[in-house]
Amino acid sequence: MKKMVLNRRTILRGMMGGAATFVALPMLEAMMNANGDALADGNPLPKRFITWFFGNGVRLNRFEPAATGANYPLSEELQPLAANQDYVNVCTGLQNRCYMQITHHEGMTAFSGYNFQYLGGLSSYSSGPTIDQVIADTIGPVTPIPSIQCGVSKRLSIMDGGTTMYAISHRGPSEPLYPKMNPQDVWNNLFGAYIPKPDDKSLRLSVLDAVKQDANALRGRLGVADKLRLDAHLDSIADLEHKIQAIQPVCSPPPMPAETNTDVNGVEQITSVNQAMSDLIAYAFKCDITRVASLLFIGGAAETVFNEIQQNNGHHNNTHNGGAQEAVHQGVLYILARFNDLLTTLRNVTEPDGTNLLDSTIVYCSSDCSEGLTHSIARQPIILAGHGRNALKYPGIHYQAAPQPQSVGNMSDVLLSCLRAFDPAAASVGKDEPYSNTPLAEIMGP
Repeated sequence: MKKMVLNRRTILRGMMGGAATFVALPMLEAMMNANGDALADGNPLPKRFITWFFGNGVRLNRFEPAATGANYPLSEELQPLAANQDYVNVCTGLQNRCYMQITHHEGMTAFSGYNFQYLGGLSSYSSGPTIDQVIADTIGPVTPIPSIQCGVSKRLSIMDGGTTMYAISHRGPSEPLYPKMNPQDVWNNLFGAYIPKPDDKSLRLSVLDAVKQDANALRGRLGVADKLRLDAHLDSIADLEHKIQAIQPVCSPPPMPAETNTDVNGVEQITSVNQAMSDLIAYAFKCDITRVASLLFIGGAAETVFNEIQQNNGHHNNTHNGGAQEAVHQGVLYILARFNDLLTTLRNVTEPDGTNLLDSTIVYCSSDCSEGLTHSIARQPIILAGHGRNALKYPGIHYQAAPQPQSVGNMSDVLLSCLRAFDPAAASVGKDEPYSNTPLAEIMGP
């Protein structure tokens, strides 16, 4: 029997509340070639990219592994990544070459390879595109949405001005792409679902109801395996729809009226919001709605309080208190546990070729300094998770440019290595002092 060939761009269409809506499909066997190693139209299987940011650095002596190379021992602060260590490359000992330092702002060069534009005081804006946007442009218009920007903690810096500290995605100079902090807003942007207000009883329609007729017609054209995969996909969307609605708070409003991600009794629900954002990114990747995402977990110089681990002081304040460094360490453990939640979410999504989303994704994780206590940008932490279909080392390694306390080389080399995963001919990233035209060969795959 001749195999049915389905275009990767196929979506289910319907009407809801008088407006058109759609549900994107996961990758199905009908969309792949006979060998399962490319799409049916001959294009390569998709690769994805995420930037993941957390402010205020780490404790270097508890973050950096004691040995280099493959099978490296996880440090104390990397222990939360143990279940996914094979997918983790760690880069230490590199230098952020931003030419000016005004605390925290210079650390954001780690995401772009550009110096910031100084506006005076503690204000600046990015002077070039961040690596996620360079990669989005490299991938081109193959997805409905070029990239998505998500955020978790709303306690952004109250001292800084400009745009540098409030977004990790920038299209170019003074063109920030601010993160959306409300999972329902991200859901609406990605899936076109109408999320009813509590009193809109007559409009409580699921996006899945709207596309039911189109889904049934497609189901009749699919093979057995694809039918099961389609049904599982639609069930998982329904589960996610309920999960996001369950986050709707039932308590006091947030402290700042512009924020939409409401606290519970004044406490941010960081773990549940982070998981919802991780689920949304995973579904967006699985449905090929976008292949690029960013997640600002806690902002640079952020006032986030980790109440969920019984901390009462802001993490930023703790990093600047020499007597509170154990609390900083516990905060870093909490941060990287939430990072691991994203990795596990990606790893749990299996595609028809037997790989998972973490196999096809590169997640670039860093901060705005190496340690908040010193504001140093030497030896800033870099974690690369996933391997982008073997574009990076797998299993992962620990690459050390220089032993402590030295820092050498250029952090932007890592950015170029990420870009080469999507464009092997990419010549450079960044400009001026942070410019790089030499990818870090040691972390690149075969």
